[in-house]
Amino acid sequence: MTNQPELEFTGERFTPECVREIAYEHWHRYAWAAQMVKGKRVLDAACGEGYGSYMLSREAAHVTAVDLDQAAIDHAMRRYTAENIQFRQADCTRLPLDDASVDVVVSFETLEHLAEQDQLLGEFRRVLCPDGFLLISSPDKKTYSDQTGYDNPFHVRELYRDEFEGLLSRHFPAFRLFGQKLMFVSAVWSMDGSGQCESLLTDGEDLKAGPCPQLPPLYFLAVAAASEQYLPTTRAVSLFGDREESVYQHYNDEVRKHIRAGKLLAERDAEIERLRGLLEQSGQ
Repeated sequence: MTNQPELEFTGERFTPECVREIAYEHWHRYAWAAQMVKGKRVLDAACGEGYGSYMLSREAAHVTAVDLDQAAIDHAMRRYTAENIQFRQADCTRLPLDDASVDVVVSFETLEHLAEQDQLLGEFRRVLCPDGFLLISSPDKKTYSDQTGYDNPFHVRELYRDEFEGLLSRHFPAFRLFGQKLMFVSAVWSMDGSGQCESLLTDGEDLKAGPCPQLPPLYFLAVAAASEQYLPTTRAVSLFGDREESVYQHYNDEVRKHIRAGKLLAERDAEIERLRGLLEQSGQ
């Protein structure tokens, strides 16, 4: 990785200079994927700025990274110079790759930007070798847009869970579905690495226990293949963070700001009352 000017953040694609919540979401997907691509030939479809392709290249035998935007590809070629990465400008619905030429296709936050979603999945299936697998993500329309009222101008077609699963099943007979969401939780873990995972959820009165988080995801992630036997081993729960705990630190900073602001307001109100009292005394 070389020192290059950052790619402008327009909202259409993530750049590594983004921080906190959006960074956690994007970095986690690629960190999750990197554990499954060791020694494999990987296609990073719609690679954008290239940071994810570079992360994958640390484990993969080779990464072919494609994006429709030539400016993004030019930037990636300058910034990420690992010997086992090849950046290419290409349309993901018409990939310039041979049939059965890659072991893994990674495509995060691509699907919702296209109307030709079946064509995209068909291309992924074509370039994958028979025992290869796909790692793909897309926002859940229900939680991402419907419940928030948010309209992402760069999204062409978002999918509900049943639509996402239906699309996957038309091209990949076997798949596992995962959810992703940034959550504020208290974590308790075994210091010796033993034991199982549990999730506890309360509404203030009742307590519900389960093996995985029980809140609705914001994004869907899927591992898909031609057959169950080709699906990689995955863990039920994956947690991601940074050593600086930047999201938590930002939360604490905001709390401190509100406390200071509350104190200043209280002091102001007290001063107003003092001055009002002096005015009343001077008017007597």
